[in-house]
Amino acid sequence: MVYTQALVLGNGMTVRNEQESLAEDPSFLQGFRSDRHKLQHGGRLMKAHSLSSLGSECSLEEEEEREDLCLHLDLSKRIEKCLYDAKGASLRCQELRLPRHMTTRVAGDILRSSADEPCGIRGALIHMFMESKGTLLKLGTVIPDQSLTPTFEVSVVLQPDLGGWPPLKILFGTGKILSLRREYRLIKRKLYSSATPTELQFY
Repeated sequence: MVYTQALVLGNGMTVRNEQESLAEDPSFLQGFRSDRHKLQHGGRLMKAHSLSSLGSECSLEEEEEREDLCLHLDLSKRIEKCLYDAKGASLRCQELRLPRHMTTRVAGDILRSSADEPCGIRGALIHMFMESKGTLLKLGTVIPDQSLTPTFEVSVVLQPDLGGWPPLKILFGTGKILSLRREYRLIKRKLYSSATPTELQFY
């Protein structure tokens, strides 16, 4: 497994490699770009069918691709910032190693899960957790738009690559290096609704 050593104490956050890889590999965006008439960007529905000329449609397509990429990168950076803050605050480890494209994968899956929401990703409340042997440790919360009342919440449940490490309650301490597994879970729950939460497992 290849790890991206982006969250190293004292070196700041380096997200350039993740951003460049995402820009060069548009497959990260295909999932939530496929249904363009339903996907909302900041609460605005994009209506390609209202344009009459082919040139305008191509221009709109390029603009939407840029918006998709910016939206994806912004969420990916917010998630990485949350993990960076958790490294010292709750994980108490010196170095946090992520599998390649981890934050962009998580961001893409969250964006896809928000496509059918009234305000899109702006209405999300994203909770980050670490899970080990039945114990959940909250790492932080990402709020894409603090000016809106959230309509749904997504819990991202990450897993440490234990390699013989003890349970979470005695797991972390100064000087430790923690690596994350590629696998994670997303649990989506609509707020103000009695609907059963949706849980998805990603590998």
